[in-house]
Amino acid sequence: MKQYKLAELAELVHGELVGESDLEIVGLADLLQAGPQELAFAMERVWLERIPQSSARAIVVSKMADHLPPDRSYVRVEHPRQAMICLLQAFDSTIPPPPGQHAQAVVAPTARIGEGVSIGPFVVVEDGASIGAGTIIWPGTYIGTGAAIGKGCKLYANVSVRENCIIGNDCIIHSGAVIGSDGYGFVQVDKKHIKIPQIGIVVIGDRVEIGANVTIDRATMGETRIGSGTKIDNLAQIAHNVELGEDCLVVAQVGIAGSTRLGQRVTLAGQSGVGGHLVIGDDVVVSGQSAVTKNTATGQTVTGSPARPHREVLHLQAHYQRLPKLVADVESLRQRLADLERRLNGGHVTTADSSTAPEQWVPAKDIEITG
Repeated sequence: MKQYKLAELAELVHGELVGESDLEIVGLADLLQAGPQELAFAMERVWLERIPQSSARAIVVSKMADHLPPDRSYVRVEHPRQAMICLLQAFDSTIPPPPGQHAQAVVAPTARIGEGVSIGPFVVVEDGASIGAGTIIWPGTYIGTGAAIGKGCKLYANVSVRENCIIGNDCIIHSGAVIGSDGYGFVQVDKKHIKIPQIGIVVIGDRVEIGANVTIDRATMGETRIGSGTKIDNLAQIAHNVELGEDCLVVAQVGIAGSTRLGQRVTLAGQSGVGGHLVIGDDVVVSGQSAVTKNTATGQTVTGSPARPHREVLHLQAHYQRLPKLVADVESLRQRLADLERRLNGGHVTTADSSTAPEQWVPAKDIEITG
């Protein structure tokens, strides 16, 4: 078990220590779950207010935090979330598998394996595939013919990288992901669905992370592309010939239909969907469960199904909340109009809910309805 003095951790994150420098820290924990020897985090004001409820004796806070309870030790930092990343790395006790090829792996003689690569049991590496230096391939993974995996990658158990697909350096691909499955393409002939051969590939840039059970389809022709720095959450579906720009965020259960192009730094929130053959500009944000059905300009935030500019949706929602009162007001006006017509027409009602024939209606002129 790793153990540090609080002063060592403060120095590690370039923080200002207030309190016990010799306090022994054996781990990290959420504020309300931390024990006396665990370092906790209170990065937002709502958590600062909960410090009295915590058993943690040491807490990481922003330099801007004030009114802190005096009975704790604090590490004040400029950027709390960056500090958290650094501390998580310091306490990470994961031991990577050693370099080398497991006896139960199957690696084709023509495959090119870089220095320090680790290949686990039941991995299959086909003819002409290449794996860059320092990459770790966990058990049960399949690397197809001619596929290329870059340096320093991690492919967890049961990943499939189909033939000729290309993965850049320092990528992480989680269990069950399928890279290069056939795109979903069919032509209807005599009411039968005839498969369109999918002969393209998938190209993934550097520093991409792909979540568990993600599927990225190979192009019909050409390439499906995932830009460097993009992060894809679990259970996402990216169709054939899609192009994602750099540093995009694709959250869980997102679906992107074929041949759509996304710019740089696009965010697709959970369960959102993007239609096919669309162009999504840089820095677009798509809210959760939204459905994008048309091209979206750079910098927009869109919401709803079909997706509209977020401010417009908020405006519509405000009106929607007023609908019950509006309906009540309309009903009140209808009743008053009916009463007025009844008085003008000797007791006969001529409004839309009356059975009186339209030609019996006598229009009221110069009458002002007040109230």
